[in-house]
Amino acid sequence: MYAQPLADAIAEAESLVAAAPFIESEADLLEGLQYLAGCIAACTSVAFDYDRDHPFLHSGTGPFTKMGLDNPDTMYFGTRVQPEHEYVVTGRRGTTTDVSFQLLGGEYTDDNVPDSATAFDDRKLDIASDGTFEWRFTPKVPSQLVIREVYNDWSAQRGTFAIARTDTAGTAPPPLTRELIEKRYAVAGKQLVQRVKTWLQFPKWFYDDLPVNTLTAPRLTPGGLATQYSSVGHYDLAPDQAIVITLPVSDAPYLGFQLGSLWYISLDYINHQTSLNGTQAQADPDGKIRIVVSDANPGVTNWCETLGHAKGYLQFRWQRVSRELTEADGPTLEVVDVEKVQSVLPYYDSNVISEDDWRARIALRQRLIGERMVG
Repeated sequence: MYAQPLADAIAEAESLVAAAPFIESEADLLEGLQYLAGCIAACTSVAFDYDRDHPFLHSGTGPFTKMGLDNPDTMYFGTRVQPEHEYVVTGRRGTTTDVSFQLLGGEYTDDNVPDSATAFDDRKLDIASDGTFEWRFTPKVPSQLVIREVYNDWSAQRGTFAIARTDTAGTAPPPLTRELIEKRYAVAGKQLVQRVKTWLQFPKWFYDDLPVNTLTAPRLTPGGLATQYSSVGHYDLAPDQAIVITLPVSDAPYLGFQLGSLWYISLDYINHQTSLNGTQAQADPDGKIRIVVSDANPGVTNWCETLGHAKGYLQFRWQRVSRELTEADGPTLEVVDVEKVQSVLPYYDSNVISEDDWRARIALRQRLIGERMVG
């Protein structure tokens, strides 16, 4: 059976998910199985839609194919590229806040974070007056190209991106063979198991050893992104507790905050407010942003919902920065009883939101993500 390697890999990946040490409830397991389904879909798509000599950009990470604490404000595109061949990336710049390009010398695994051979944002491109651009490069080793398009405003217009290998552009790949189909099933299975293993391991390197209910000072993001700083942490809250996070309004063009589950993926950011960016977050008159993280609804605009996740990850990102960020740019964190949230928010009266206005915020998230995905 040609599909047997993939079937075996799905069974192995399911066993890895079911044995995850942090599973404490049926809800945790069900979330893991939903996550696994997205991984299967992504790995199968990439394996069968990929051709070594005729590259095409894929989106292996999205609202339904989550991995690697995916950023709700980002569209991800990528493909593998081969050494000693010239590639050309073309496109048209949209109105999104940031577009970055990264060439990784390999892939993330459960024992390796690949080095970045190239990492820059679109400010280094020669963008024409009509928004079009072209970037040519020749990898020296087998590499992975990753393009990130980042929204500080979800209503911004998407850009377009395409890739070609200059020596094969205008030609077609050979017809399918039994050997190729067999290989693709095997590759999909191998990538699936590796994907699950990798992102179960990754938080252990960068998050889990940090003191609980704390956030790091802003630091350059591991992995080589050229103009991104991040502040990270993990939380552990009782049902009647909340985290109040305070940070200054940033001069960075992009600021994003999100929650993640212990599967190291974003929480549902379409139907719930589990993330906030510089456009969505309400700022107080003193130039500070105050975010409340809790399961119980505190009734404020900057509430980030934990969706029943007593434990999880906290992540800030600043992008397109033009200066070094310091501790003063970063967040401070306080754990309080939910009933005391009002007393610790100095501008509580202007932070309050009605049920109708909250529902309108969620409806806007749903519409804008829908438009982004089909735009």
